[in-house]
Amino acid sequence: MPVSGKTAVLVAGSWGTAIASVLADNGRDVLLWSRNRDQVREINEEHRNSRFLPEVLLSSRIRATDSMEEAVKEAEAVVVVAPSSAMRDIAGQLKPHLSPDSLLVHATKGFEAGSLKRMSEVLAEELPSYDSNRLVVLSGPSHAEEVIRQCPTTVVVASLDKEAAEQAQDLLINSYFRVYTNPDVIGVEVGGALKNIIALGAGLSDGLDFGDNAKAALLTRGLAEIARLGTAMGASPLTFAGLAGIGDLVVTCTSRHSRNWRAGSMLAQGHSLEEVLQRMGMVVEGVKTTQAAYQLSLRYEISMPITEQLYHVLFNGKNPKTAVEHLMGRGPRHETEEIADDSQNGWLR
Repeated sequence: MPVSGKTAVLVAGSWGTAIASVLADNGRDVLLWSRNRDQVREINEEHRNSRFLPEVLLSSRIRATDSMEEAVKEAEAVVVVAPSSAMRDIAGQLKPHLSPDSLLVHATKGFEAGSLKRMSEVLAEELPSYDSNRLVVLSGPSHAEEVIRQCPTTVVVASLDKEAAEQAQDLLINSYFRVYTNPDVIGVEVGGALKNIIALGAGLSDGLDFGDNAKAALLTRGLAEIARLGTAMGASPLTFAGLAGIGDLVVTCTSRHSRNWRAGSMLAQGHSLEEVLQRMGMVVEGVKTTQAAYQLSLRYEISMPITEQLYHVLFNGKNPKTAVEHLMGRGPRHETEEIADDSQNGWLR
């Protein structure tokens, strides 16, 4: 059954605001939740969100509130776009107000630090009365700065419940925002999270002026790492050839809008991680995701050399050039090591 009534978006960052704008363009009345009262006032009175999207005039269909109850009450759909570090807290605030009949979508790309849980797992734990099979994940190549300008964008929504995925598709799709469905929740979440690691590496590579050959190799071998860990966690390998995999990887590793790329580039210029995060002024999900992915690679006994070297650069002070030397100096490998079999690949012994 299509969602036709009020929609709530939590929180009012750049991506949350962009999604609210898509919904408003689709004729929905949107209530955007924020803890920041000044931000709420600005959105309601000036129709702007100057901190995150300063040059954009927002639709009059978008209103803001700092009351979770007001935001969610009688909402037919709730879209959660919180930083991964805040997801559990916001889900806890959402719990007393969320109707079990509402469509619940999250668009956060990352893992929870410590527990290493995916965002849908965090939501399922914090919202036990909500049917976790109906949770929907939104991901894909989609910079907020372009979506808000109605640039052609294609994304994917994933849910174990086909009807919920199709409801989310119907809620969001329009002439500039094309939405596909996918049943692979794990793959869509893992791809969306891990591409931020490779984007940090791409920023480092560009900052060190290593050229296009190096970045192409980084993206290709980075995708292999993403797929290797994702399939070990239960994802379909086909998902990583789609929008949540190669699509999101390309846009995040090559665009000036990418926070993770910018952070990597600044690291290459000699800034410390603390300086980079302070200067960015916004969440750089790839930093915590690198730490989580490194821990997951140990848990699942998966080889992730790019992630490992970035982990040492970020958290152990390793020189980026030394990290690249270690990557290039690894022993010979087969490109498709996971499926290589001399008896079946046509090679003569």
